[in-house]
Order: sequence, then C-alpha cells, then structure tokens
Amino acid sequence: MNELHSISPSGQKLVSIEEIVDIKPRRPMATTRDRGWSGVTVDLYRPRLDCSQTYPALDHHLISYCPSGRARLIQRRDGVVHEGTISAGMSLLMPAGCVSTWEGRTPTSARLRVPARLVAAAGEELGSRAASIEIRNIFETRDRLIENMALVLLAELEQQAHPAQALIVDQVSAALAAHLLRAYNAFGIAERRTLPGLGKAEIKRITDYIEDNLDRMIGLAELAALVDVSRFHFARLFKQSTGVSPINFVEQRRIERARVLIAETDTSLAEVALATGYSDQSHFTRRFHRLTGGTPAAFAREYGRRLRRRPPN
Repeated sequence: MNELHSISPSGQKLVSIEEIVDIKPRRPMATTRDRGWSGVTVDLYRPRLDCSQTYPALDHHLISYCPSGRARLIQRRDGVVHEGTISAGMSLLMPAGCVSTWEGRTPTSARLRVPARLVAAAGEELGSRAASIEIRNIFETRDRLIENMALVLLAELEQQAHPAQALIVDQVSAALAAHLLRAYNAFGIAERRTLPGLGKAEIKRITDYIEDNLDRMIGLAELAALVDVSRFHFARLFKQSTGVSPINFVEQRRIERARVLIAETDTSLAEVALATGYSDQSHFTRRFHRLTGGTPAAFAREYGRRLRRRPPN
C-alpha cells in the first residue's frame, strides 16, 4: 500500500504518522518527531494499566517493540483476536490498512512507524512491484534483528542531536524496511537486479555537495536525490563505487576539513567543531581521536598554532 493513498480500498481514511500522535489518548514520553529525521519515526510510551482503545487504519506499518516490562494484552485485527503476554525483547507487527483494538495492560513500548514508501522502495530495489508486497500481521514475535535496530534508534533518541544521526537513522530505516520484506512479506521477492556503480561525475557531484554542507546534518535521501536513485540503491552503489559507506565518507570529510581549519586558520577548536557539523567540542574531540589517533589540541600543537608561533630563522 502506498502511503500517498490516504483512502483504503474500502473507502476509509487512513491515519498518517503525523496524525496518529494526536489521536492517541497519551503523548509519548520521548519521540523522534522533533529531530528532523526522515525514515522511521519512533514514539516511546510508558506502561499503561487500563488500555481499551480502537484505532482507525494507518497509512504506514507499525512495529511495537517492548524494551522493558511485561503485560497481558488482547489484540484484535483483521477479524482475529489474540491474547498473550508481551515482555521485554518482543515485538508485534501491524501492516498498513488494519483497524486495531487493544485491551488490557501495555508495557513500555517503542512504536516504530515505518512509511509504506520505504518498504515499497526496498521492494523496488529487490525487483518486486508494489502489488506483490503485503506485510503480514504478527501479534507477537522475538525477532533479534528488529530488536537490535529498535535499540539503535532508541539509543540515538537518547543522544544529543548530531549531524551523523541523519545518516545513521536513514541506514537503519533502510535495513528495517528490507528486513520486513525478507521476513514478513506474504509474497516472494524476485532476485535483485545488478546495477552499475556511480560514475566519476556523480561521485564529484556528491563530494562537492558534502563539502558545501559539512556544517549541518546530511541525510542519505538528499545525497541519493543528487544522482536520482532511491536511498536503498544509493547506500549500496556508493560503497560499491568508493569502498566506504556514505556515513563514513561524510565523517572522513568532516575530520579532513577540521584538520585544514586547525592547521591553516586561527579558528578556535570550539568553532572548528561547529563548522564541521559536531554539536559540541567534546564529541568532536572523541571522533577526531578515533579517526586520527590524536586529539584536535595535539594536532594544533604539532601542525598548526605551534608552527605559527615559531620565530623565523
């Protein structure tokens, strides 16, 4: 189902990711909605002792992951009633288009809202038409990959905003969509077509764009748009063509820009951090050390400010 279609085949209006947060009786205790991320949206909810709610059909796929706690819950979807215990590490999957009823108790839950376009784009890369994608209704499962990806997204939610998060979330979202197709699609997927790598002109266009925007978050979708491919194609083609992932390439360019600023200008280290897209100097220092083996201050003493202080011979 394409998320652009806001009406179900039965004529019922489908609820969007933006609308569902206002329909629910409680607000999430934490959410990615204010982060400006594309891809999967995460809403984290506290436990509830007296859940009794019916929701209209959604225009997106829902994964509800339980990071902690345990509770007995009755779920009704597609004419099926399921009663079971949801505990830490378990997930449930509700495909787009399902009216749902929930009764009983709910543990702490992370609601991962997956746009249908992400799954459709993953299917396109794998050679599947939209008509042959149907995510199955799963009342409970222990899926280690879903758990791992949910934990990555929750960990990023706890972190301060950082330019690297856009790429991290884009790639986790892409991986999650691909996993839904592999493990929960009711139809098979055709063998993936082999695509040629990116050309020199395309690599230069991407590199120039990255260089011009190192002071802010750079998303996988905007890089993919530069060469007119989906984010799913882009991540694979970029690594195939350059030998590194987009997120690693962007960070390499950030650190290289930082080295130039430190060595050739009088810019303070705090200003260098901001100019290269890091939210604060401490995070910049950690990443610089990890990629170069030394701190920015040590690099400045060795190659920058110390050299400028030397008197001429």
